Amino acid sequence: MIELFYKGGPLFMGILSILFISMVVWMIFHLTQSSSSENNKEQTLRNFNYGRSIGLLALIIGILGQLIGFYSALSAMELHDVSPTMVVAGIKVSMITTLYGMLIYIISLLLWFGFSQMIERK
Repeated sequence: MIELFYKGGPLFMGILSILFISMVVWMIFHLTQSSSSENNKEQTLRNFNYGRSIGLLALIIGILGQLIGFYSALSAMELHDVSPTMVVAGIKVSMITTLYGMLIYIISLLLWFGFSQMIERK
């Protein structure tokens, strides 16, 4: 797991990890706030939508990391003669940030859906 973190690039993987942690903390914090006080249901659902938006931001940053990886790989290919094996390996590495961002977004959607259903049933 740590190997994938470093292969994906510490900058983008670090940003994505921070977004993942902040999204989970945001959702859980607002879930506990809604259960401990008589908060407005619409406001609580809006706060969960903000958590889902953090997950969407993670997906976008993951795609941005992939595009920057593609650009640097294509720049290197332009300057040097590169074998097809190296091209495929570069594409595989550049997809790590997109997969991680997509995983964060899927988790945010699952949390948003589950917590929203809990609030609606109250």
